[in-house]
Amino acid sequence: MVTDSHANSQAGSGAGSGAADLQTLARVVGRVRANIERVIEGKPDVVNAALVVLLAEGHLLIEDVPGVGKTMLSKALARSIDCSVRRIQFTPDLLPSDVTGVSVFNQNTREFEFRPGGVFANIVVGDEINRASPKTQSALLECMEERQVTVDNATYQLDQPFMVIATQNPIEMEGTYALPEAQRDRFMARVSVGYPVEGAEVAMLTSHTGSNPLDDLEPVTDAAEVRKLIGIVGQVHVSQAVQRYTVAIASATRRSEDLSLGASPRASLHLVRAAKATAALDGRDYVLPDDVSQLARTVLAHRLLPSVEAAMSGRSTTAILDALLAGVPVPQP
Repeated sequence: MVTDSHANSQAGSGAGSGAADLQTLARVVGRVRANIERVIEGKPDVVNAALVVLLAEGHLLIEDVPGVGKTMLSKALARSIDCSVRRIQFTPDLLPSDVTGVSVFNQNTREFEFRPGGVFANIVVGDEINRASPKTQSALLECMEERQVTVDNATYQLDQPFMVIATQNPIEMEGTYALPEAQRDRFMARVSVGYPVEGAEVAMLTSHTGSNPLDDLEPVTDAAEVRKLIGIVGQVHVSQAVQRYTVAIASATRRSEDLSLGASPRASLHLVRAAKATAALDGRDYVLPDDVSQLARTVLAHRLLPSVEAAMSGRSTTAILDALLAGVPVPQP
């Protein structure tokens, strides 16, 4: 933990966004959060993680067993923003061209015309992404990292903001393909919805049996306002000490004998971006080391691969990461 004097010294470092901007962000995000929680009850941490990824210009992977509300969460977030939304149902027979688009010959003009695929939207909901073949999954690699699509040597830019919200079942489920490492690394965060508490499940039985609560959701913001909020998050200050702390965590995963694949430089960048969004949501224009350490599980765990010995002993990447975090010194004021 850091002291108030450390927080005050970072607040006075001069590179922060204004208090009015942070109040605007809190007001808009509060509306979006309330809208989502009308559908997803009793899961504030999961909703907050989705909002952090949206503000940090990342992509979100929601992994859990069927029926716990993965698709409901992604659609509630999409419907809360007045922007273009496309849903792609990933199946074994889905083709890469269904995702990116395809050039079709027009008999009238005697020219090829590009017909956009499912990724041409501000928010793309990829349902059960690991039920498609690895070839089709790889169709998302370019658009998720570079915000563009290349088809037949022509490159098409995607609109901003652009966010992929993908759901997947655990790899132990029948009919699934494990996501490639390059694909997992492009998701800023992975969250699990989990089963609801009894009270929330009883409330769901009351509210969801008469009608679909998604039908009553109205947008509470739009793409232009989301772009402004992303700009506010971008102005949040990150000190050199916090940057070094982030790199030290990533380096610890690369040196660990319990991991065969550590965190990439992209993972470090995603961790800092998510920490900036978290700080802004807390009303701060500077990042604390606590922001980084608290997000490490969500941002890093899905990118790591345990060694053969660690896997045989039943140690999860989350447990290994927790042990590594405990050994990285936290910056002191």
